[in-house]
Amino acid sequence: MAKIRVYELAKELKMTSKDLISKIKDLDLDINSHMSSLEEEEAEMIKELIEEEKKLNKSNNKTNKKSKKPGNGKEDKQKKHINDDNVDDNKISLIEIEDTIVVKDFAEKVGISATELITKLIGLGVMAGMNDSIDYEVASLIGEDLGFKVIKKGTTDDTEGDLKLDFEDDPENLKPRAPVVTVMGHVDHGKTSLLDAIRKTSVTKKEAGGITQHIGASIVNTKGNKITFLDTPGHEAFTSMRARGAQVTDIAVLVVAADDGVMPQTIEAINHARAAKVPIIVAINKMDKPTANPDRVKQELTEHGLVPEEWGGDTITVPVSALKNEGLDELLEMILLVAEMQELKANPDRPAVGTVIEAQLDKNRGPVATVIVQKGTLNVGDAVICGSASGKIRAMFDDKGKRVKNAGPSVPVAVLGLSEVPEAGDKLYVVEDEKVARAYAEKKKEEIRQEQLKATQKVSLDGLFEKIQAGEIKDLNVIVKADTRGTIDAIRKSLEKIGTETEEVKVNIIHNGVGGITETDVMLASASDALIIGFNVRPTLNAMDMAKLEKVDIKTYRIIYEAIEDIKAAIKGMLEPKYEEEVIGRAEVRATFKVPNVGTVAGIYVQHGKITRNSTIRLLRNDTVIYEGEIASLKRFKDDVREIASGYEGGLGLQNFNDIKEGDVLEAYIMKEVK
Repeated sequence: MAKIRVYELAKELKMTSKDLISKIKDLDLDINSHMSSLEEEEAEMIKELIEEEKKLNKSNNKTNKKSKKPGNGKEDKQKKHINDDNVDDNKISLIEIEDTIVVKDFAEKVGISATELITKLIGLGVMAGMNDSIDYEVASLIGEDLGFKVIKKGTTDDTEGDLKLDFEDDPENLKPRAPVVTVMGHVDHGKTSLLDAIRKTSVTKKEAGGITQHIGASIVNTKGNKITFLDTPGHEAFTSMRARGAQVTDIAVLVVAADDGVMPQTIEAINHARAAKVPIIVAINKMDKPTANPDRVKQELTEHGLVPEEWGGDTITVPVSALKNEGLDELLEMILLVAEMQELKANPDRPAVGTVIEAQLDKNRGPVATVIVQKGTLNVGDAVICGSASGKIRAMFDDKGKRVKNAGPSVPVAVLGLSEVPEAGDKLYVVEDEKVARAYAEKKKEEIRQEQLKATQKVSLDGLFEKIQAGEIKDLNVIVKADTRGTIDAIRKSLEKIGTETEEVKVNIIHNGVGGITETDVMLASASDALIIGFNVRPTLNAMDMAKLEKVDIKTYRIIYEAIEDIKAAIKGMLEPKYEEEVIGRAEVRATFKVPNVGTVAGIYVQHGKITRNSTIRLLRNDTVIYEGEIASLKRFKDDVREIASGYEGGLGLQNFNDIKEGDVLEAYIMKEVK
């Protein structure tokens, strides 16, 4: 018959071994014959008795403590002293040990003599001498009995840990802080010029040329107020940080050129800012140009849901010229006005919490991270945890490159002293000491390993119904890319109609655009848990790789109603997967040859995967599908072959199609049955 050890049963019943022994005596069992273990039947009897007592009296623990037999006076005094200490100072109640510990060493840690500890061990049924080792489970039971919490090295107490890392501040302690602003917009519309112009006008004569070091963010002083600008390289960094749960931006400034108007990247920036629920201020730049037409810009903005204030909307638009420094003061005033309406506040008198916006490895200084402090004040000498990195802050530099000793809320600083380079978007927390920081870092590394093993699944069309049924999805976010604007409008109307027809889920089109599916689309889909739908367009190679990495579902179609039916069927749980497309290779057309009685043959170079004779070919020109059909011939030199592998050249003819041009991309795919 199986046996159970006394201390194991005590642990299972969440009580001290002393109380358990008392129960055994109550049941008239011979305690001396059960020093180390109990029969299974006896253990079950004890469990039942204790469960019944718990039901009758919820305050069982208090009763147990009162019924404990007192030991000798010295031990009682010692226990009282220990417990008093624990009330005064929580840190004393934590004891860190390895998997095992020598009895003599453990006695020193808990503040009792080795003889007393051995007596307690005998009470648990553990026979151990002064120089023998006891395991973590036994040590934690003894520790609990004496009012200590025993933890393994490299771990920390979760409940206490979370409280120490971050907590909600008392509203009375909150003080106003500077807004954090991200400048976004289309390439060549003057984002960098505008930032440079703002910084130059706000830098005093003393500091002229003082911006010696780029740290990814800068502070601007205007009329006694401060504004923090993030020098992020467009909305890609903004979204990649949001995808990792870091929301550092308070206001987005959208730069639109007055002579160029709203462009594809402008629309992407609008959608990224909207998805992040950040207020948008539009800076209409290049007003000094003779071809500037701000009214046309406002009209185009209205088409994308940004109605200017002067036209009855709620979007602030400011005409500026970065070249001539015009309108900059008004732009800064508007930023401060929006910030005032948001009532941005933080508590500067607490351990700091911040977010990494940039990080790199400097060959002279080691890991350098630019951190925006969000709560509290960060000081040189603070022990910090930042993702899987930890350390003690050795030095801090402000946006002018000057050494600083501390940084309050909304202040960006370059930080030295971390154990490794963190990722953009990682949170930085100040903790009590480096030992605790290392423990958290180890814990975080383990979490990252576990996450990589799980590879968390994003939204996919096939699993959509199950998620709706489980109540996980109420909104389905969709990104639509197509070959023409007319197709996009047709799709949008059809998807919006689905949203009104179904009660289970709302369909939101968070971004749409003409052209191939890019990395930016995949990043936005990852940040917003969205599905990407493409019509007559294909993802780029980089976008496909990123989609695999980020677990983003990309569905491409040639016929609109097929996509609509798929989404409807997924929502209603009727999606029956039969076949799915598997792309097996990509090749580039390097030359074309006209062959008599055959037609045009393409000289190809296989860049990725392989091209097989029985695969279907899709011909892409600027990521747009021109032809889809069968292979007529596939040759290596003069020989017919079954396949051409990556890195090799060959000749390929398409069935009934001769409009092949140099630079075209051939994508080979097979239809795979889904089980």
